[in-house]
Amino acid sequence: MVTVRASRQGGGWVCEVDVEADGKQTHHTVTVAPGDLERWGKGGGTEKEDAEDLVARSFDFLLEREPPGSILPRFDLSVIRRYFPEYDSQFKR
Repeated sequence: MVTVRASRQGGGWVCEVDVEADGKQTHHTVTVAPGDLERWGKGGGTEKEDAEDLVARSFDFLLEREPPGSILPRFDLSVIRRYFPEYDSQFKR
């Protein structure tokens, strides 16, 4: 289960993410720039819910490829495509 809580920081968002899987829990902090929401968000939204949705979907994507403990504890959303080039094509609007 993935739980995301976003808060505005500057022009973007900081999302606190808790992942519970196989009886273990991990915590992650993800920054989301306005350009990230424009590029990968549904409808290019700018609201808290849009950031939370994009990060939740991104974690679903990551968890299909690696265990929760392998996900960086703190990262910018845009780094996902460095590790997984298919992220762009899967999330591009």
